[in-house]
Amino acid sequence: MSEIIIDPVTRIEGHSRISIQLDEQGQVVDAHFHVTQFRGFERICQGRPFHEMPSLMARICGICPVSHLIASAKACEEVMAVSIPPVAVRLRRVMNLAQIVQSHALSFFHLSSPDLLLGFDADAAGRNFFGVAEAAPQLALDGVAMRKFGQQIIERLGGKRVHPGWIVPGGVSRPLAAEQRDEILAVVPDALERIRRTLAWYKANVARWVDEASTFANFQTLYMGLVHENGNIGYSDGDMRVVDGNGRLLADHRDPRPYWDYLGESVVPWSYLKSTYWKEFGYPDGIYRVGPLARLNVVDRLGTPEADDELQLYRDRLGRYPASSFYYHHARLIEILHCIHSIAENLSDPGILDDRVRAVAEPNRPEGVGVSEAPRGTLLHHYRVDENGSVQWANLIIATGHNNMAMNRGVLEVARKYVRGTQIPEGMLNRVEAVIRCFDPCLSCSTHAIGEMPLQVQLLGADGQVLDELAR
Repeated sequence: MSEIIIDPVTRIEGHSRISIQLDEQGQVVDAHFHVTQFRGFERICQGRPFHEMPSLMARICGICPVSHLIASAKACEEVMAVSIPPVAVRLRRVMNLAQIVQSHALSFFHLSSPDLLLGFDADAAGRNFFGVAEAAPQLALDGVAMRKFGQQIIERLGGKRVHPGWIVPGGVSRPLAAEQRDEILAVVPDALERIRRTLAWYKANVARWVDEASTFANFQTLYMGLVHENGNIGYSDGDMRVVDGNGRLLADHRDPRPYWDYLGESVVPWSYLKSTYWKEFGYPDGIYRVGPLARLNVVDRLGTPEADDELQLYRDRLGRYPASSFYYHHARLIEILHCIHSIAENLSDPGILDDRVRAVAEPNRPEGVGVSEAPRGTLLHHYRVDENGSVQWANLIIATGHNNMAMNRGVLEVARKYVRGTQIPEGMLNRVEAVIRCFDPCLSCSTHAIGEMPLQVQLLGADGQVLDELAR
């Protein structure tokens, strides 16, 4: 028995490694995705006043702080037992849409386009965003501009691009000014031109990636996401919908807040990332996916005409419920298009400048759950407070945790397809990493464990036998 270790996994957000076990004939027998960093926010927040939670939770991640702001604020509003002003709902929605744009742009252009443009077998020294800029300057410029578009909207609304404190329990801290709205609307046409050009490039080249698309975590799972009453996609709000790979509804328009009724959580000794599963099917059979691919599978439509046209073309080519995680890339581009149109639509509402943007209240309930869609999928924050509003307990269920079992199964699938024998070309190992990039995991967000964190260290001999083991 021998082992291949990929450490670290490159071009993802956070620290991890992949282990691949081979038998005596060089055939893959098992593989795991190990998350090796730990962030203890579920414990750090204990004893803090509940109204500090959104600002504290935003510090979990520098890429998607807005998602944590929204889910955390919604949990706090359950504790307060208030509904926020309608304009605050729209303003939060705009900021979340902007974050999805900038995060998807980072994932597609900066992390994954080197593989797509230069090839999975390209020289690793040049297979990066600088290589993309040299080989396809317009694609690189569009990627930088798309991320800038989303970040600048966050900055205009929240005062800064990273960890803005504008979203607060009860709504937002200040209304939108007319000049801010006009500045954002003025750059929408340029953003639309860039995403249309990228979609055209992707669709023109999709035949190059047929082999990868057939093996990158291509298996049947359940899919989960938020939808509105009309079946349109929900990002900042909505009800939960879960479908299987044949479109059978397991849950529809269900309140997502009592997640303990439908989700189970588990930990494994070889990773700091907990796994969630669909309770009805048990562990590990209750595997499901969230994020762009899952969202496009669960919704009836997106809700903006041009994006719905692209969605229909996507479904015409791939089927109604595509299973390959490779198509996360295409789904991200379609979501960017939809988000840009939705930003313009929300900002064009005359009521967007209303100055009544916040409800104020003290704690009126002992606990609250907030649910929103992050770029990578469904995000849940659950807090319990004492009579003074001090946080006593918190549980965070992050998109990457939802996808954890699918990522591990995907690593094994790709390893079995591409890894053979003791001579391992770098391109083979890059494909094993690339299946993880499809999911765009954010490990800084995700490494929060249930209770005490399990840790297992094994000392292996040359023959693969365990010589010593330490666990806690």
